[in-house]
Amino acid sequence: MPRLSVNIDHIATIRQARKGAEPDPVAAAVLAELAGAQGIIAHLREDRRHVQDRDLRLLRETVQTKLNLEMAATDEMLRIALEIKPDFSTLVPEKREELTTEGGLEVASRIDFMKAYINRLQQGGIIVSLFIDPDDKQIAAAKKSGADWVEIHTGAYANARAGKDREREFEKIIEAAKLARSLGLRVGAGHGLHYLNVTGIARIPEVEELNIGHSIIARAALVGLERAVREMKELF
Repeated sequence: MPRLSVNIDHIATIRQARKGAEPDPVAAAVLAELAGAQGIIAHLREDRRHVQDRDLRLLRETVQTKLNLEMAATDEMLRIALEIKPDFSTLVPEKREELTTEGGLEVASRIDFMKAYINRLQQGGIIVSLFIDPDDKQIAAAKKSGADWVEIHTGAYANARAGKDREREFEKIIEAAKLARSLGLRVGAGHGLHYLNVTGIARIPEVEELNIGHSIIARAALVGLERAVREMKELF
């Protein structure tokens, strides 16, 4: 059974809509952990559209499970990560105008850069994961770059129509997870997963962790965060 890590970015999105103090993503992280979440994820973006630096500092002080910092591979984020010392850093692609992360990280064409960047994080005591598409080339590159984990991008699966298209995307994830594990990488998965499509991914033996944000926060707006987290965990 995989672990559940909850992304609290969209709590911060609601707060930033009014540039106020509520709702507090740090309080949301506490509630998520009380409901059984086994990790908290926060993406500190270059434009600070949701999570703020202050949030990250307080999350580091309060998270009792593990803190996963999603970040672009930039000098600024490297400095922040080495200062805050999250348990995990997940390197993700980042575009200025995107509503959410649109695809996996390109690793294969810049292995030397990624290897040096990952090494800096690891020297700081941080476990490093790469958010990549279910593609053999990218998984092999993740191994060459020295990453500890890969998080397989499940967006194409989540967006595919029911039937052969979804089955095809599901098989890609299964094969990617098998390859990653065979290379000695640990495996997580996430993006676009929700209460109706998560069960199959949760049953892939190699997947140790599911990283889910939007669907849990959306459901929490109707039923409360603790219930939303518990209901997601019951589907694993």
